Amino acid sequence: MSERHVWRFAEAGRRLAAAAAVMELRVPAFRTPPRVAGLDRTLRRGPGGPVLVSVRSRGRTWPAVLADMIEGVVRVNELPPQDAARVRNQLWQATEGIDAAEVAASAESPELPLPRDGEVPRAA
Repeated sequence: MSERHVWRFAEAGRRLAAAAAVMELRVPAFRTPPRVAGLDRTLRRGPGGPVLVSVRSRGRTWPAVLADMIEGVVRVNELPPQDAARVRNQLWQATEGIDAAEVAASAESPELPLPRDGEVPRAA
């Protein structure tokens, strides 16, 4: 998985968790990929309450991955249809601009000089 995809997944997880907490919903943890091969999204409920939403990100478009993360929050909270629609809309809004934020963050990060070919520093 590319560094960009990892960054977006982590940022989406943070934003979705924060938005769910503000809405006083149960906040799941997110990971990729699911343990079950061939599935795009799984939910695992732990004893005592923790819930893990696992989403396959490799080989999928970013909107599909994000949609599964959002749907995971909805499913974890077992929302009735009208509440689910409202929550989905708010979660989509919470994740707007992730790609733009990534571009801004990378623009602020200084480039480190890399050694030229053949110039590999050796440990003393």
